[in-house]
Amino acid sequence: MQLNTNTNLNILCHPTISDAAGQDHLRAGKLNLVDLAGSERQSKTGATGERLREATKINLSLSALGNVISALVDGRSKYIPYRDSKLTRLLQDSLGGNTRTLMIACLSPADNNYEESLSTLRYANRAKSIQNRPRINEDPKDALLREYQEEIKKLRALISDQLGSANPACKWEGL
Repeated sequence: MQLNTNTNLNILCHPTISDAAGQDHLRAGKLNLVDLAGSERQSKTGATGERLREATKINLSLSALGNVISALVDGRSKYIPYRDSKLTRLLQDSLGGNTRTLMIACLSPADNNYEESLSTLRYANRAKSIQNRPRINEDPKDALLREYQEEIKKLRALISDQLGSANPACKWEGL
């Protein structure tokens, strides 16, 4: 029997988008594809030696991930234990950061895997309760400049309305 391991694929995107004025804006995106190994029961797999040590590491990693999910869902916890495993550290942005996250839970239809399937469903149910608020990743200077430009437009409209009501013959001529 072959033992499953956690597999990660991280894809980073840094597109440059030009606005109407010809200014380039750098945005960043990250896609994490993670295949989590199922929890390994030593009595069921009969693992020994190196495979048993690997199964123990997998179980510790999944346990750390469960602790992070619980802390995020709980909301009362001030400390999120991301550093307890390499897996949770890699998934920090996906779990409680600035991302959209999707989890696909794979179950076994076999009756001898009922316990594992039920555990997977409970795990996925807790994970879906995590509330992330994704927003566009952009350079802070670009974001501030964009906010200032929007504020200038609002102020120009306000001045235009005030000038128009005070003297209908006067109109605001923007710079």
